Amino acid sequence: MTINYKTKGVCARQINVEVEDGIVKNVEFVGGCSGNTQGVARLAKGMKVKDVIELLKDVDCGGRGTSCPAQLAQALEQSL
Repeated sequence: MTINYKTKGVCARQINVEVEDGIVKNVEFVGGCSGNTQGVARLAKGMKVKDVIELLKDVDCGGRGTSCPAQLAQALEQSL
């Protein structure tokens, strides 16, 4: 399954995620802080979707109430 998620409230404009059998296969952030989003994408790869959601859902960036990692968690919730 491929998810193309339009983000809200963060620098990244979109997150493209590939999920297969409950496992994150690939993550691509469009925009955002390149080093940080690449790091989050690499760490999530190969993890169970539910584990990534649990780890990232409450991450806040500068008091925005969300972040690129939290937006990834929201995108992944669509695969459940």
